[in-house]
Amino acid sequence: MVLVGPPAAGKSVVGTMLAGHLGAAFVDTDTDVEAVAGKPVGDIFVDDGEPAFRALERAAAEQALAASGAVVALGSGAVLDPGIQQLLAGQPVAYLAAGFTAVARRLGLDRPRVIIPGNPRGRLRSMLEERRPIYERLATFTVSSDDLAPEEIADEIAAWLAENSGPDGVTAR
Repeated sequence: MVLVGPPAAGKSVVGTMLAGHLGAAFVDTDTDVEAVAGKPVGDIFVDDGEPAFRALERAAAEQALAASGAVVALGSGAVLDPGIQQLLAGQPVAYLAAGFTAVARRLGLDRPRVIIPGNPRGRLRSMLEERRPIYERLATFTVSSDDLAPEEIADEIAAWLAENSGPDGVTAR
C-alpha cells in the first residue's frame, strides 16, 4: 500500500500504524532522503536546491516502491514525477486528502505571525490545488484526514485492503 497526500496529511503516522496492522515493513521516503543526504528535507531545499532534492526523492521512491509488501509513505511532491506516477500504476494507493485549513493548521500557518517575505499560505494553497488532481487520479482509495485520528485512518485503509484483496493477496486496482 502506498500513501500519498499533501504535507501534514498524516502519511508517516498513519503509515506506521497501518504497517503494524498488516505486519508489513514501513518506508517513509522523506526519512530515506534525509538519511542519504545527512540533513532534513528543508535544508536540502535551501542548501542544494529543489532539483537535488527531487533527484534524491525519485531514487528513494523507486527503491521503496520496489519493496514488495511494504507500506510506503511518499513525500508529497513525489507524485509530480511522471516516472513515479508510472511506478504507482497497478499498486494500491491511498490518498490521505487534507484540506487547506487542516494542512495550514498542522504546519503552523494558521497563526498570526511576523510578516514573512513571500506568501507561504498562498504558496501552500497553490501547491494543494496543483497536486490534488494528481493525488485523485492515482488513488485507488481516498480518505479524508481532516477530522479523523491517525488510528481511524489506518483502520479505514486496512478495512479497504481486506475488502479489496483477492485470494492471492493482490489488491484489485
